[in-house]
Amino acid sequence: MAKVLPLPTLLSQALVAFTIEFDNEAEQRIPHTTTRYGSTENGASEDSSAADEFRTPWLVSMAMYLNCMQFLDQKGMTTRDLVRRARARTNFRGMHRWGYITVRRPEDQPNAPKAEWIVRPTAVGRSAQKIWKPLIGEIEDRWNERFGEKEIQRIREALLEIEEQFDLDLPDCMPIVGYAFSSSTKKYGVRRASAKLSERRLPVLLARVLLRFALEFESDSELSLAMSEDVLRVLDDEGALVRDLPRRAGVSKEAIAMGLKFLINQGYVVLQVDPAGARAKVVCLTAKGLIAQAACQKRLRNVEQHWRERFGEAAMDRLRNALEPLVGGATAETSPLFGGLEPPQNGWRAKVKKPQTLPHFPMISHRGGYPDGS
Repeated sequence: MAKVLPLPTLLSQALVAFTIEFDNEAEQRIPHTTTRYGSTENGASEDSSAADEFRTPWLVSMAMYLNCMQFLDQKGMTTRDLVRRARARTNFRGMHRWGYITVRRPEDQPNAPKAEWIVRPTAVGRSAQKIWKPLIGEIEDRWNERFGEKEIQRIREALLEIEEQFDLDLPDCMPIVGYAFSSSTKKYGVRRASAKLSERRLPVLLARVLLRFALEFESDSELSLAMSEDVLRVLDDEGALVRDLPRRAGVSKEAIAMGLKFLINQGYVVLQVDPAGARAKVVCLTAKGLIAQAACQKRLRNVEQHWRERFGEAAMDRLRNALEPLVGGATAETSPLFGGLEPPQNGWRAKVKKPQTLPHFPMISHRGGYPDGS
């Protein structure tokens, strides 16, 4: 029998696949630069001015549009107001450094605290906004064609049935993970009434349901859901080569390195030289790590059972039954999601190893918001 995947895995892999398709398309349309994979031509737009510091922005992921750029216009707003509207913290320093925004003191308030500084999109930021804005709808249309309009509508309705019962005012995207990959990076207020529940986009619904699950998981767990599912899950007490972990987990080597550093410092794992004589490093779970791994898996089951009691068996079954055919076996060989993830030949993902799986939880980092920590 096929293994029954945890609900966060189903939600995560759908959300990550959608994000990668969005990012691949945006990469083709937005003039940009990258750290390792080259640049396109000059990114200046027609309305660029001499005051703009940047002409070719650094490439970022969908999360940075959803937690920052979608809310900005030329009038600008304070950093406090942006966080309030987005219901999530963005990487202000990064988005400024990468060329999308300016963050400046109000001209009439030279001593204003940083919360009162004004955020505005740059010229290239405004050009990127125009490209990003229709892309969620375009990727949704692709999914309707690829997987079936009725099937995607079933997913949307099942997500809405759960999401509209939430008591928290959650953001449109997964937050940038905090210390130890925690999702609990912000206190969310009481949910505000909305007249447009039926108009919510698919990735927004996926993110809100997944984030709500993570918040409940982390309320009574010594490790975050991201740490559990993206690092601890792929380890055992017999040892695994560190170089193999990114492909096994579906997240970047940088994210794996950060996760292992935390787990080593806290005594959950130990790092050893490969006993086979190679110069490679091997990581093994300690007794404490094995106990934590089992506890996290139990916590996953307990939270999902609590949701079945809270939201109803039928509603949870509808959500699972809608997502399971989309995610399949959660590997490149068994998941229909991978049918849309072939990167463009000139895209940066075409220049790295293809993943064996997608993250079992989005690893949204400060490095640009990519869902696998890239």
